[in-house]
Amino acid sequence: MDTLFLLLGLGLILGGAHLLTDGAAALAQRFRVPEFIIGLTVIAIGTSTPELVVSLLSALGGKSDMAIGNVVGSNLFNTLVIVGVCALIRPLPLSRENIRRDIPFGVIASLLLLAFASRGLLHPGDGRINRSEGLIMLLLYAGLMIYTVRAAIRSGAVTNEKAQPAKNMWITLLMIVGGLAGLIYGGDLFLDRATSIARKWGISESVISITLVAGGTSLPELASSVVSIIKGKTEMALGNVLGSNIANILLILGLSATIRPLDTDGITAADLGMVVLGSLLLLMAAFTFRRGKADRWEGALFLAIYAVYIGYLIR
Repeated sequence: MDTLFLLLGLGLILGGAHLLTDGAAALAQRFRVPEFIIGLTVIAIGTSTPELVVSLLSALGGKSDMAIGNVVGSNLFNTLVIVGVCALIRPLPLSRENIRRDIPFGVIASLLLLAFASRGLLHPGDGRINRSEGLIMLLLYAGLMIYTVRAAIRSGAVTNEKAQPAKNMWITLLMIVGGLAGLIYGGDLFLDRATSIARKWGISESVISITLVAGGTSLPELASSVVSIIKGKTEMALGNVLGSNIANILLILGLSATIRPLDTDGITAADLGMVVLGSLLLLMAAFTFRRGKADRWEGALFLAIYAVYIGYLIR
């Protein structure tokens, strides 16, 4: 029965990804908003909802390791698995904004997580993300969103003139809401059943949080990014990954830590270092061989690094 519901959850995720991608593209067309902005905001935040729910509930329940492990694992899954899979399907072009603003900001967010969460680095004797650091994260996230939208307006990429929409506005909104509902409910169903199966197999809670929980909550990003790549919307796919990574650290952990300080004793330096490494690898991809593009061999490398890390966790 667990396997049946696992497959049902996967089906809902894939169907929701199709609806969300088409609805977001129609919304971008109607308001002349660049697809990357839609990916960075609407899709990225929407598909990060499972991580937000899991981390907030974990923080409220005093399970800090689960809250942080979920974000750490999700960011690694986003960067190494989703970018890896997408690059294997079709090389990912990186825009000037990606290289100059979005990827570097992702590196900064990962370094901030390393600084705040590392034992003894900012908090001698313990590892904790406190409320003031959570507020700093939230303010940085709000600043990035404001800067991104203003930059798009200044460049003329966003105008008040409406294009002739391909779909009725109500249909577009229903597609987005229905897509998000499918992604969130399907992800929750998949996560619940995958966790149940893992516990039956005797896998530890710490490994579950970074692997199955993180992978399950990241399935919406994987599904929507792969669908975007197949449909040729590469900017939307990359915006989804970058936006989700930044939202996971600054918005989700920031909000969780503001509500209740997060102890980080169960998260190792290797886990935090992998988050930084993933963001640096994405930055390096912009300058290797074909500049400004993540190639197929780099996608294969990302997947191989992730496989080695998971092997290290479950050894």
